[in-house]
Amino acid sequence: MIFRRQVMLGLLLANFSSVAIANDDSTSLAWLGQAFFFDTNLSRERTLACATCHDPNRAFTDARDNGVFSAASLGSDGISLGDRQAPSLGYVSLTPSFSQDEEGLYHGGLFWDGRAADLAEQALIPIFDPTEMQLSGPEQLADRVLENPEYQRRLVSLFGEQVVADTQLLSEAVGQALAAFQQGEQFQPFDSKYDEYLQGNYQPTLQESLGMALFFTEGFTNCNQCHQLQDVPGRRLETFSNYAFENIGVPVNQRLRAANGRQFDVEGKPYVDKGLAFRPETPQGDTDGRFKVPSLRNVAVTGPYMHNGVFSELRTVLEFYNKYNRSGGDSQINPETGEPWGNAEVPETIALDKLTGTMPLEPRHLDALEAFLRMLTDKRYQHLLED
Repeated sequence: MIFRRQVMLGLLLANFSSVAIANDDSTSLAWLGQAFFFDTNLSRERTLACATCHDPNRAFTDARDNGVFSAASLGSDGISLGDRQAPSLGYVSLTPSFSQDEEGLYHGGLFWDGRAADLAEQALIPIFDPTEMQLSGPEQLADRVLENPEYQRRLVSLFGEQVVADTQLLSEAVGQALAAFQQGEQFQPFDSKYDEYLQGNYQPTLQESLGMALFFTEGFTNCNQCHQLQDVPGRRLETFSNYAFENIGVPVNQRLRAANGRQFDVEGKPYVDKGLAFRPETPQGDTDGRFKVPSLRNVAVTGPYMHNGVFSELRTVLEFYNKYNRSGGDSQINPETGEPWGNAEVPETIALDKLTGTMPLEPRHLDALEAFLRMLTDKRYQHLLED
C-alpha cells in the first residue's frame, strides 16, 4: 500500500496526462524510475525527491524560492543550500556523453560542469550529495529502497536476486531506472510552437519571425554559434545547444553566496566557481569559468538564469548579452538591480570572439528575440508564459 500511494502521488504530481507511464507498463525499468523520481524516502530526512528540485509541473526546475529567488536548491535538511541553479531535465537525455574533440574542446556530460558521463551516473550524484538528498552512500540507499517490498520485488525481476545482496549493484540499478524514466517522451515532446511551425501547423507572428531571423543569422547576433546543434536551421529535433563549454562573463550571485556562506574557500580566498576546470581530468587555465551551454527548450519558463541563477528574467539575459556590443547608458546597467552588471567571476577566459562583433540590438530586436524564445515552450507549459 505504501508503494501504491507513492506511485499515485507521483502520477498526480507529474501531471503528464496522456504521456504518463501507464500502469500496464509497470514491469518496465522506466516505470520503476518514475516511482524513484517522486520518492522522498530516498533522501536523508525523507523530505526531498528528485521531483522536488525538478518539478514536472515547472518544466523540471526548482520553482521554490528557497530564500534566494530560486537561484539554488535547499537540501534534505532544509538548511544546506547549493551554489548552482538546478537545470531543467527537459530534453536532458539528448545530451551527448562527455568528450573532447580533435581541437581539444570539451562537449557534453551532465551538470553545468559536465562531471557526469551519462544519465545513470548523474541520477545518483544528488542522492549522495551532502548539500542535496544527503544519503551517506550505497548502503543507506539500499536500506531505503529495500524497506519497500514492492521495490525489492521489481528490482529482483529486472536485475536478478543478486541485486538485493550487492549494495553497489542496487545503487547502479536505481541510477539506470531513473535514467530510463528521463528518456521518456514526457521529457522531450518536441511539441512547441516552433515544432508546430516546422510541421506547417503554426504561422509565426511578424515579431516571432524577426526573432527567428535574428537568432539564426550570424552578424546580427551570434546566438546560433552556441545554441544550435544541427548544421542547418529548421531541422526537426533541434535542442538549441551545441553542448560545448563557454565563459560568457557571468557575474557572481552575491545574494546566493551570502546565503550559502561560500564567499571564501578553505584557504580564506574569495571562492571562485571554475566550472569545467573542477573536473580532475581537465587542465586548469583555459577551462576556468566555463560552463556547459544549456538547451533553450522551455527557456522562457525555466528561470532564473545562468549557472548561478543570478538573473531572474529572460529579458535580463538578452540585455546582458547585448552589453558586449553597446557602450554607455543603460546598456551597462542590470535592469533588475539598477546597478552595473558586476565583474565576471573568471574574466580571463571570456569568449569575446563569440560575444562581440555583432550589431547592437535595439529594444524592438530584443522583443523579437524574446518572442522567438517563447516559441520554444512545450505545449503543456505554455500556460506558464502568462504567469
